[in-house]
Amino acid sequence: MIETRDLTKKYGDSYAIKSLDIELSQGDVFGFIGPNGAGKTTTMRILATLLNPTWGEAYVCGHSIYTHPKEIRRAIGYMPDFFGVYDDMKVIEYLEFFAAAYRIGGQQRRKICDEVLELVDLTYKRDAFVTSLSRGMTQRLGLARVLLHDPQVLLLDEPASGLDPRARIEIRGLLKELRDMGKTIMISSHILPELADICNKIGIIELGELQVNANVADVMKQVRGQVVLDVGVAGDVEAAGRVLEQHDLVESVTQRGATLLVTLVAGAEDYSELPTLLIEAGQRITLFKEEELNLETAFMTLTKGITS
Repeated sequence: MIETRDLTKKYGDSYAIKSLDIELSQGDVFGFIGPNGAGKTTTMRILATLLNPTWGEAYVCGHSIYTHPKEIRRAIGYMPDFFGVYDDMKVIEYLEFFAAAYRIGGQQRRKICDEVLELVDLTYKRDAFVTSLSRGMTQRLGLARVLLHDPQVLLLDEPASGLDPRARIEIRGLLKELRDMGKTIMISSHILPELADICNKIGIIELGELQVNANVADVMKQVRGQVVLDVGVAGDVEAAGRVLEQHDLVESVTQRGATLLVTLVAGAEDYSELPTLLIEAGQRITLFKEEELNLETAFMTLTKGITS
């Protein structure tokens, strides 16, 4: 659905993006993350045929950005990080205006507008003026607008930017619903833990170059290194720590409040003996699990915070 080959954009001597190679299939949800100025928006604008690359090639739904831009625009829904709304329009009028621009007419236009309003949970605001909407509602209206023509591919640039926690949760739920509908989605965001919950692939870009382009699970394995366990006991925490420190699998034990942070030696994966060791020492286990990694950890490990 999306393929880029050596995609490059230069401004003078500076590279906004450099030699990007991305390949997404139907149904993929690609989390595009990186520092501000890393090249995320530039990439999306090129894929949306709003900006020409310096060199390289990109295909969207099998169409080249050079030779078939109109076909690409029919197949995508592009939502920039900031978009304008018309002050003197009601929500339903706003959507009908854009539906008409997509040449959706008559009864079908009203039906589609009602359907997308229901999808983004804005039916109750259909007769409200767009200027009366909150930031979260405006973002949902923006999503409704790009869904009017039922695009196969969605390019969403920071859709959760500036939203409060409730609005972010609502947007995340909507994105999951779109994923379940089989849409191919490229989404940039700084809300990294939420991307891990939505995406099956991620790309980490820095200084215009992709540092990581892989499945989420593979990235976590790359960052993980040594296994770290969270261990809790109902008895003496310090005594439990001393018991664990004696085992050959354990490199270090650190007390963190009422729990223990147990780091295993490099390469250790089978730690099934450790719970038995604690039980035999008279400890009652209340918590025993691997410490979870998230995209924030991966991002901080794999990037240096450099921007172009």
